[in-house]
Amino acid sequence: MTKRIALGVFEMMNPSNGMPTWTDDRGRGDEWDDLEYWVALARELDAAGFDFLFFADTYGYATLEGRMPEEVAAHGIQFPALDPMLAIAALARETERLGFVVTSPTTVERPYATARRFATLDRLTNGRIGWNIVTGSSQATTDELFGVTEQLTHDERYDAADEFLDTCLRYWEHSWDDGAELRDRARGVYADPARLHRVEVDGRFQRSRGIFAVPPTPQRTPVLFQAGTSDRGRAYAARNAEAVFIQGQSIASAAAHVSDIREQAVINGRLPDDISVVTGMTVTVAPTSEEAWMLREQYERLLSLDDAAVMFAGITGLDLTGLDPATRVVDLKTDLGQTLVQRYARQNPDMRVGEILDQFRTKAIRGFQVTGSPVEVADEIERIVDGSGIDGIMLEPTFGGVGAYRAFIELVLPILVQRGRAAAPVAPTLRERFTGAPRLAATHRVHGLSAGAITPSPIGENA
Repeated sequence: MTKRIALGVFEMMNPSNGMPTWTDDRGRGDEWDDLEYWVALARELDAAGFDFLFFADTYGYATLEGRMPEEVAAHGIQFPALDPMLAIAALARETERLGFVVTSPTTVERPYATARRFATLDRLTNGRIGWNIVTGSSQATTDELFGVTEQLTHDERYDAADEFLDTCLRYWEHSWDDGAELRDRARGVYADPARLHRVEVDGRFQRSRGIFAVPPTPQRTPVLFQAGTSDRGRAYAARNAEAVFIQGQSIASAAAHVSDIREQAVINGRLPDDISVVTGMTVTVAPTSEEAWMLREQYERLLSLDDAAVMFAGITGLDLTGLDPATRVVDLKTDLGQTLVQRYARQNPDMRVGEILDQFRTKAIRGFQVTGSPVEVADEIERIVDGSGIDGIMLEPTFGGVGAYRAFIELVLPILVQRGRAAAPVAPTLRERFTGAPRLAATHRVHGLSAGAITPSPIGENA
């Protein structure tokens, strides 16, 4: 049976979406903060039959030794930035089927507020919302902005994220029974008090008590995305996620990630297919292969080694320019972005610091890079999907504007449709497109939370 490929787009609400490209005429330097730009993009993706628009996001920005390097502001290295969550309702109103995945951290937010925002969006989008769960990004800067004084290690942040997500899940799934929302005008009863439950959380990292104020939404819980591919991140995803975002840069490495995530899912009592794996992919396509490679070269000429060093430091906390170029990547230690460091270590344990920046300049945090004519690109996408076992691709922009997506839609998508690899989504909710059901799978651990040590209790108990 031919495998359908889930289609998404990776975006950030800043001038460049990665390495600085905003100065190019094909970029979005003059439009990134215009709501109409994002509305037009969402409409185009919706009309083309894409499954979702994914917004990466962070409160922070790159710093070195606690200060913002001049390049960040001067060159626009993922700076400045807007909050994409505030635009989702407007984008949903202008689209019919497109899903929206929004990044929100578990470090500086509060579970109840996060649960309330996503539940509101799930209702306003009629079940088209997903949450990309991150434990932090540009964490040193974010901690300063929010006045965080307790510094957690990388693994401790995942421990805290477990409690954070558990608290959200209790509110979404266990505070309201099915059918508790009556809206009975004749009797004057909006909700049945006997079918509402007070959630009690008193953990190491989270304390929260009360009744969820948002009635059950089409999905109850947003589709749970998770993007960390460090060892601890994959373990977290295996327990919790429904979709995992990886940045595969070779078929072999992507296949290893897929296999490991699914094996760990089984260990956690889930089915291998309970988790969909989606990879980032930068596609440069033109009517001929020669034209496509010319575009790729034009794009890569925009990318600076100095900017790459600043961006790498912002993600990992490591200033590679201050290290001996002969230092092995496996000897680098950080409590911030381990995913990126581990990517290079797995690629080549003997890789040296001097080699990392040159690769990072053109690949950054991107996934597969596919370049060629329409047929060449379609063939390569099929090889990647079939060879790695991934379930979907998330297109990344090149120059920053919609040109790369439009070229894919016009030149590659018809071929994938003809081959049975792509089709417009018909399921009404985002979760149904990934799992076939609007609610969390029966194998998800959420269904055992109410039997745990911290359990929801009926209204009035322990009040």
